Amino acid sequence: MLVFSAIGVALDIAVRKTIESRMWTLMTRAASEWIARMKPGHVPAPRSTANVPLLQLVDSHGRVEAASRAALGRPPLSKARPTYSHHALHLERCSHGHCILVTAIRISPQEASLLWRGDPHVVYAGMPEPFTLAGTRLGLLILIMVVLAIIVTTWITWVVVGKTFRPVADIRARVSDITVSDLRLRVPEPPQDDEIGQLARTFNHTLARLEAAVEHQRHFASLVSHELRTPLAALQVELDEALLYPDEVDPRATIARSLSMTERLRTVIDDMLMFARVRTAAAPPPEPVNVSALISDKLITTCRDVPVFTRVEDDLKVLGSGSQLCAVLNNLVVNAQRHADTRVEVSATRVDGHVVVSVTDDGDGIAPCDRERIFKPFVRLDDGRQKDPNGTGLGLAISREVAAAHRGTLHVEDSPRGARFVLRLPALETKDPRLPASGDGTELLDLDSP
Repeated sequence: MLVFSAIGVALDIAVRKTIESRMWTLMTRAASEWIARMKPGHVPAPRSTANVPLLQLVDSHGRVEAASRAALGRPPLSKARPTYSHHALHLERCSHGHCILVTAIRISPQEASLLWRGDPHVVYAGMPEPFTLAGTRLGLLILIMVVLAIIVTTWITWVVVGKTFRPVADIRARVSDITVSDLRLRVPEPPQDDEIGQLARTFNHTLARLEAAVEHQRHFASLVSHELRTPLAALQVELDEALLYPDEVDPRATIARSLSMTERLRTVIDDMLMFARVRTAAAPPPEPVNVSALISDKLITTCRDVPVFTRVEDDLKVLGSGSQLCAVLNNLVVNAQRHADTRVEVSATRVDGHVVVSVTDDGDGIAPCDRERIFKPFVRLDDGRQKDPNGTGLGLAISREVAAAHRGTLHVEDSPRGARFVLRLPALETKDPRLPASGDGTELLDLDSP
């Protein structure tokens, strides 16, 4: 309303000024043309037009010496007389509710001396005020236009805003129907690619990730329950048997077996906590990690009698957690030693902006159909169960999660013999903007910190 009111006021002023300026121009032209036709001793009759019907020649005493037909018998159109410095005046004269616009032009002294021996004369040109400018008609007309513009704009805004926010109402209604028990619902996506459409698509992507996370949590909980139920059931059987048959069961043997089962329970719980921490906990502040130094100084190669051969380039650095990457490398090497026949090879090199670490054994290898399945929690192949009965099946799952947290990948790739695990991590550039503000960028994390 304020904007349209301001526009209405400005429009009223502009229209008045434009019409009046046009009228002043017409009257000035008519008076000037009449003055130009005057000769000494002869004043021709003025040529009035429909636009400028009133023309008068008035002497210095206020007498009308000549006039157009419409101005005959009238007193001077105005008593105002222009000065020598301002030879033209534009006036508005009103009487009995009628107004006329008047232009007064003072004849120059040179012309007056030739025509009337120096007696100053004034030519008045007048025309009735246009109907549009009379009274408050123009203001009322503009007011009506402003009110109509406000009404139309309000209606258009109401329609457009209602149409714009209707998808928001649909999204709100659908969101109210979504519960934790049923995350399959999705909010309606508008066809247009505006902010609301982008919001709906982002919301659906978030719901899809949330649904996947909840499904993964449920699946993980069922796997955990299954993995814990077996040792707990065996532990309960051992203890029940010791209580029911005290004379037939050796207490020391029962305690020893129970301790072994509780140790497996502790291992499973620790691995589950590690897996959950890697997936959900906030990542520690990344620091430069020298992968070459990790392989050379921190790699565990003495848990089996299988030798480990390394081939590592110098100064291979990544950004992340040294302790987590060290745990991943050690897990891969220990697994390789467990399944190798004679040797394990570890290589590290830089390829296309990535640090590529390869751990290869010369064992029986992994079937292509099992290369992705072994990275799922609690999945253990038959060969792994035989060679490591106490394993939990979480080591490779944790290793892949750590690789993903470092924006890298961990896969099983083809090898002439045995299994070949390949870890790819983004290499740290020399002037990486993510480097800490202090230090030279070569320090390793404290691998002994919790």
